[in-house]
Amino acid sequence: MTDTKVRVGLVAGGLGAYWPQFPDLLPQLKRSAERVSERMRELGADVVDVGFISDAQEGAAAAEKLRVAGCDLIVGFLTTYMTATMLVPIAQRSGAPVLLINLQPTESMDHATFDTGQWLAYCGACPLPEMANAFQRCGIPFRSVSGYVEDERAWAKIGRWVRAAGVRAALRRGRHGLMGHLYPGMLDVSTDLTLVPANFGGHMEVLEFDDLRVRVEKVTDAEAEAKKKEAAEIFELADSVNDEDFSWAARVAVGLDRLVEDFELDSLAYYHRGLDGEIHERLGAGMILGASLLTARGVPAAGEYELRTSLAMLIMDRLGAGGSFTELQALDFQRGHVEMGHDGPAHLAISDSKPLLRGLGVYHGKRGWGVSVEFDVKHGPVTAFGIRQGRDGRFAFVASEGEVVDGPLLQIGNTTSRVDFGCDPGEWTDAWSATGISHHWALGTGHRIADLRALADLLEVELIDVRA
Repeated sequence: MTDTKVRVGLVAGGLGAYWPQFPDLLPQLKRSAERVSERMRELGADVVDVGFISDAQEGAAAAEKLRVAGCDLIVGFLTTYMTATMLVPIAQRSGAPVLLINLQPTESMDHATFDTGQWLAYCGACPLPEMANAFQRCGIPFRSVSGYVEDERAWAKIGRWVRAAGVRAALRRGRHGLMGHLYPGMLDVSTDLTLVPANFGGHMEVLEFDDLRVRVEKVTDAEAEAKKKEAAEIFELADSVNDEDFSWAARVAVGLDRLVEDFELDSLAYYHRGLDGEIHERLGAGMILGASLLTARGVPAAGEYELRTSLAMLIMDRLGAGGSFTELQALDFQRGHVEMGHDGPAHLAISDSKPLLRGLGVYHGKRGWGVSVEFDVKHGPVTAFGIRQGRDGRFAFVASEGEVVDGPLLQIGNTTSRVDFGCDPGEWTDAWSATGISHHWALGTGHRIADLRALADLLEVELIDVRA
């Protein structure tokens, strides 16, 4: 799964009038600022630390440095009281979302011994309402985390904002491929391509299946054999896999690798029906292996032209959750489980065991035949996550946390998982469907709604939490 390097701009500050009055204060605050910078790097961030500011002029200079740096998130560290004029220009000019943190040195002051100078080191909460008011009046979205320097609860929340900023950056810089045509009749899957950059940013690359065909035609026998060897190491091969279909899937997989490299794709959604076994039908039917390998490498590929689900898979991958192509399969009222999965691309990194490659003589509802991936998502906490397109053209997040549990599974070349959402499966299915979600989504490991809520805030989209 992809480890996203997020660029965080860090500025710490306090009111310069205090420094001549309390000589020990500024050195103490700078030590706290250095520790915050260190912990930001421990979160995996590329930190652009512009130092400590003491007045509006220094704030303006820091704003220009951070604007040029092209940060994904600006973190303003309120070490003590400071005026709003010191941070508003930074928020206005950076072009990045801003997180304000108020982290006092320790959990509590020593009230019996502290003088005014020592108290001021604990006064970062004082300017927070002032910043909130000024930010709101300037039309700047506001978010904050308060705690103390080594407060793990606070750092868990800060880490959430840093991860969300990294995913936002991946979407804004991403190149998303759409290849083929809509599965006939699937009105829910249809997406206005302009809505992707409108809601998330990024670039849409419209591809033809011929873009894949010409690359597959150039694959050598040696390259196809190497891909087969790679797949044989990753998958358990069922007896139903015949060598002709396996070889074709490997050849298509090499072609897909080249397609992704040539167009610099970060995600791909595809479908092509084809006719009577001709080349485009065979290409469409041969993509499951290569698309699953791409997905596990952090380039999510979704079938049935499901652009919004390929984006949901990308988001889950960048959060470290995997994110496998999923739809409803059946409801088990006896055990209280929702059975979900899909034929087609799967995120191999979240399989509960070594994934199986199964040969299929027919793909249900699709033309062609070949090999398909079968596995169960790792047992434990999971999150179902999809992107809804509303009538007004706005995207929204839809998510629900559950747990993958034991139980009987179909052996039909599909990914299949039993998810317990803690309620009657029929009630959950009605509540999930009532959100307006389409019939595909991403299933990822871990409970991720807190992370998704932070991302929704940065993207200014609604999050619908479907609970038991």
